[in-house]
Amino acid sequence: MNKDIFLSNSLGNKKEKFIPMDQKKIGMYVCGPTVYDDPHIGNARPLVIFDLLFKVLKCKYGNKSVIYVRNITDIDDKIIQSSKEKNISISELTLNITEKFHDDCKYLNCEIPTHEPKATENIELMVVMIQELIKNKFAYENQKHVYFKVKNFKDYGKLSNKNLDDLIAGSRVELSDKKENPEDFVLWKPSNDDEPSWDSPWGKGRPGWHLECSVMSKKYLGNTFDIHGGGRDLIFPHHENEIAQSVCANKTEKFANYWVHNNFITMSKEKMAKSQGNILKISDFKKKYNGQVLRLALISTHYSQPLDWNEKLMDECQRTLDKWYNCYVPVNKKILIQDNDLNPLYDDLNTPGFIAVLHKLYDKAKEGNQEEKEIFTTACKFIGLLGQSKEEWYDFKKQNLKLSENDILKKIDDRNKARDKKDYELADKIRNELLDKGILIEDKDGKTTWKIK
Repeated sequence: MNKDIFLSNSLGNKKEKFIPMDQKKIGMYVCGPTVYDDPHIGNARPLVIFDLLFKVLKCKYGNKSVIYVRNITDIDDKIIQSSKEKNISISELTLNITEKFHDDCKYLNCEIPTHEPKATENIELMVVMIQELIKNKFAYENQKHVYFKVKNFKDYGKLSNKNLDDLIAGSRVELSDKKENPEDFVLWKPSNDDEPSWDSPWGKGRPGWHLECSVMSKKYLGNTFDIHGGGRDLIFPHHENEIAQSVCANKTEKFANYWVHNNFITMSKEKMAKSQGNILKISDFKKKYNGQVLRLALISTHYSQPLDWNEKLMDECQRTLDKWYNCYVPVNKKILIQDNDLNPLYDDLNTPGFIAVLHKLYDKAKEGNQEEKEIFTTACKFIGLLGQSKEEWYDFKKQNLKLSENDILKKIDDRNKARDKKDYELADKIRNELLDKGILIEDKDGKTTWKIK
């Protein structure tokens, strides 16, 4: 595959050709969940987007050439607060939410990353990095707290393209009389007696959130790597602070070469957030929709644009997949996707463009031969769709029917009797009632059959 990959790089805010440091060892780190509450669809968007980028990179460079790291943050102030509110232990909370997160990944048909480290498994390495920062004059200790000295890092603000004064004015800076300057951020802080703690040269405590990703990315990908991903809300302060810590501790010019950020999910054009009271959990969709419907909805808009969430979007994606499953065929051999068909995905993960390609392949497949149906099915599978058999797809829909099979057959019998009596008005009424409940009936060769719409 000779086609170049282009990505929108937040560092410089422009689309660039992706040039890996080593084509045989491409590193991608994506910020994973903080496991304090059930994952919501705002969390689902980066899950699906970076799963797709993982697939595209492997397609170009080979399955064994891409290392995808996605962390689990299992120690954080939000976790401590949530465990108190729920009146359960932190370990019980984090284990429960991590299991739900993995279930959601499976529901969305996301691949398992190469590595999925937990913050609590890497505390010793975090202590080592803090010691390096102190040694290099980029951090200081005060009353068992350790802070990063922002003014000593001249490139601070380069990712978010703002100067220090603007960043401080436009964000909620944690106030503390232990800081030398308000913009300095915490690397280590003491824990209360009822909070998790680890030994350190500064006393028992726990790491700052930003430090965790710096350490875990270094452990698996080295001091500098290819791609760092996450949501736009992480650009400042999280990713800005990651860069500062990593460059200063590791004495490198760069941390990651390409920064890829997905935009927000909105509802009625407002950002989805707990404070807005408009959070939709991934689990809210599981009874009504197959995970493929949610996945298609999440890639229906380009990742760099806001995605406005509504019921109409879900219904459209449901109808699209219903239609596409009419051309689904099992594929037992490797069907190569044409380079031209993949062009949109190589051009900054243009998922709407690739969905348009799928519609064209479907039009060919529905009137075409077995091979064209296999090409269409394979192209869908490439982006994580049509991953179940036709039977599994319809079995899920049957579970959500508002009528039992006996009720459907009774309705069909009533309709046939009405037709025998030439009461076509009643017969049409019964047909429409079934249609409203997702059942399509067909009359052929003197028999009436039904299927899920």
